[in-house]
Amino acid sequence: MTRRRPAARRRTRRPSKRRQQNDAQLIALAVVATAVIGLVVMVVNWLLDHWWVLLPALVLAVLAGVAWLSHRRQQARWEAVRAQGLRYGLSQLDAVHHAKFEEVIRDLMRRDGCRDAQRVGGGGDLGADVKATDPLGRRWVIQCKHRRDGARGSAVGTPDLQVLNGTARQVHGADVAVIVTNGRVTAPALAFAKQQRLHVVDRQTLALWASGSRPLWELLRAVPPPRRPTSLS
Repeated sequence: MTRRRPAARRRTRRPSKRRQQNDAQLIALAVVATAVIGLVVMVVNWLLDHWWVLLPALVLAVLAGVAWLSHRRQQARWEAVRAQGLRYGLSQLDAVHHAKFEEVIRDLMRRDGCRDAQRVGGGGDLGADVKATDPLGRRWVIQCKHRRDGARGSAVGTPDLQVLNGTARQVHGADVAVIVTNGRVTAPALAFAKQQRLHVVDRQTLALWASGSRPLWELLRAVPPPRRPTSLS
């Protein structure tokens, strides 16, 4: 008779090193979570027994909140007063640096109620120096052309408007594309602007806008109709 060989014992696989590490991390997290929960429970119970300790902290928090709100309101009042009184003459605009000129245009848009107006001019600005959203929801993209010699400086020509026309709507999403200058604008440039529905703020319009109190959209013709009211309205 043939003898049967004893059945081979199955080898038990040991947990892999990664699994052991994961198990150790889970255990550590459980211990930490238990300790944190226990600490929170202890603090809450202590505060319930000593609730009067919270009164000074609550009073201080209320006073700090009132002071912060008062500061914000005062700052808003001063900002409104400053914006209402913001005026510039042409001689002032001629004298500023071109970067300062962009800041002036931004501030005038803020004066008109465009609270998000920002200067974005600089290298790689793609034809946009100032962006803003007016109180009626329209998106403004403005290109600034400052001339140090004012009306005696070089005139803004069609190539300048072609840059604005190529990027204002397609790249920046403009509803209103504007070029602003304290100098002159050539007749072909004005014709191109009318054809492409671009708006030109020349020296005369700029003087009226900067020295007065009317918003820019009241001084321009054929401005697009308002969008739906936004948070800036």
